[in-house]
Amino acid sequence: MPAASGEAANIESASETQDWGQILVGQFFFVRLAVMLPIFRCIALILVSAKISAAELSFDFSQFPLNETPRGFKSAISGQGKSGEWKIVLDEVSPLLPPLTPQAPVVTKKPVLAQLSADITDEHFPLLIFDEETFGDFTLTTRFKTVRGTVEQMAGIAFRIQDEKNYYYVRCSSLGNNFRFFRVVNGQRSAAIGTEVEIPKGAWHELIVECKGNRIHCLLNGKEVIPTLTDSSFAAGKIGFWTKSDAVSYFGDTKVVYTPLEILAKVLVREMLLKYPRLVGLKMYAFPKDRLNLRIVASSNVKELGFSGTSVEQDVIDHDSIYYDKENQTVAITLPLHDRNGETVAAVRVTMKSFKGQTEQNAIARAQPIVKEMEGRVRSSRDLME
Repeated sequence: MPAASGEAANIESASETQDWGQILVGQFFFVRLAVMLPIFRCIALILVSAKISAAELSFDFSQFPLNETPRGFKSAISGQGKSGEWKIVLDEVSPLLPPLTPQAPVVTKKPVLAQLSADITDEHFPLLIFDEETFGDFTLTTRFKTVRGTVEQMAGIAFRIQDEKNYYYVRCSSLGNNFRFFRVVNGQRSAAIGTEVEIPKGAWHELIVECKGNRIHCLLNGKEVIPTLTDSSFAAGKIGFWTKSDAVSYFGDTKVVYTPLEILAKVLVREMLLKYPRLVGLKMYAFPKDRLNLRIVASSNVKELGFSGTSVEQDVIDHDSIYYDKENQTVAITLPLHDRNGETVAAVRVTMKSFKGQTEQNAIARAQPIVKEMEGRVRSSRDLME
């Protein structure tokens, strides 16, 4: 029942470089547990040294139809012009490992990802973003080949993408024979960080990008081309393939080893349960990213995740109401959770043991500090689901 009222923004320059410090990068040790999925291979891993679960995601382009954009990705454009033309095509790819016999073929025809648009606009950066996962800490390994281009011959990886105007990227240029890192914030590109290195056109090259916290480490063909850098602009985001202007570039099968992110709603519930161990239950109702149905997004009982909300939780969110419910030996208070602007973004149900003489007002007073503590971490409804 309801309770009482109460790259600089202009042309990219190969000379725009700057110095930055080196940071040691820790090594990871994995035990693999393979699980095959129809399109992407996801492999669960255990970090033996840290006891932190991680996962592996592989983009096997042979699983997609030729001449189509792979499912799970979206084409976008950063800068000017139209979106790129991303399709699966066949190309000759050399094996990663040496042939076992002299008779084995040196190259084989395999499906690869291609960006085929030839727009000569200078500030034109086609992106193909993997839209089904957000990555914080990760190691991405891919192979690329610059095929042709009059204005540019570039290929790269964009990462920690917030949108088309906010992200990091590294790119390799066969025309300029250089490797560069950039940060894009509100559409403005930073000065370049990089080095000169030969990157022949028409050959396959391996690119590795590792992010851990605010550290970014890159390898080209197994060699560290620039020292580890630090940047705190973006803690997590999407991953995507990147090209520039009229560069026609190919990408081979790609692997991402990453630590799965836990949405803030689950973090808050877990932390409150640890801080208040005498709670009988704690759950949060909110709208997922689709904004269609109110549901349980975090709970002390994981089996409840995804269950739809009721008219009680809807009323709490719509009218900033508080509900009180008493059972045999427990009381449950459902309260609104506000963001930093005072907007109600979720409903939190706090279940506690009751005691002799327990009143509605006393129960509410016991539950409110828990929700208030959660509110200090919530900037917006979007935060809860990221």
